[in-house]
Amino acid sequence: MSRDARWKALLELLVERGRLDVEDAAAELGVSAATIRRDFDGLAEQQMLVRTRGGAVVHGVSYELPLRYKTARHASEKQRIAKAVADLVAPGEAVGLTGGTTTTEVARALAVRGDLVSGAPALTVVTNALNIANELAVRPQFKIVLTGGVARAQSYELVGPLADGVLGQITVDVAVLGVVAFDVTHGAAAHDEAEAAVNRLLCERAERVVVAADSSKLGQRAFARICAAEAVDTLVTDTAADAEAVRRFEEAGLRVVTV
Repeated sequence: MSRDARWKALLELLVERGRLDVEDAAAELGVSAATIRRDFDGLAEQQMLVRTRGGAVVHGVSYELPLRYKTARHASEKQRIAKAVADLVAPGEAVGLTGGTTTTEVARALAVRGDLVSGAPALTVVTNALNIANELAVRPQFKIVLTGGVARAQSYELVGPLADGVLGQITVDVAVLGVVAFDVTHGAAAHDEAEAAVNRLLCERAERVVVAADSSKLGQRAFARICAAEAVDTLVTDTAADAEAVRRFEEAGLRVVTV
């Protein structure tokens, strides 16, 4: 197992359990305790965990796994969802993309669409996600609008008053939201209130709102509300979504697409 694979596995275990002992982690990953100690030390240097005597704990009360360590989770579902979301965007439209692993896949799906290889522009993309802007900026047929703001290391998203200032001056045809939780009663949500605030403003500036969320996010709650379920036009999720959850979203007036 490579170091990156071990680090990803350790972080995921830490998110699930809150605390890890060196010996337990070594047994779980099938490596030596010395290797785990070095891994814990390396992750602590990057402020991804806090070292304790004999182990590690999550970094802070609102720990969130950095984006680059989440990309492999539910990967096939996210790619199917992304293609379906990309198909909802018409050539020439302005689309807003929030940060996140699923919306990053949406950006990639838009980039390879055959009917978006040319235009003036073929698509206008408004995003507060540095990684999405970086991937799409090399495509001259896309007009990329990046908000200002302060970058969050966990998600590569720009947040704060500078981001609000840009979004307050534009409108988009469709906003695509990546969320950590989506529930009929509690709405769409994020872990961080600053991210939620930017995402909420993007929704308000959109003609229609699409939530792109794999089935593990449905029926879940998170700290910071983005918008009510009724503010969302379409939910795109995977076929593992609970049938009762889908029914409740449809009764709330959403179009639900499962892929």
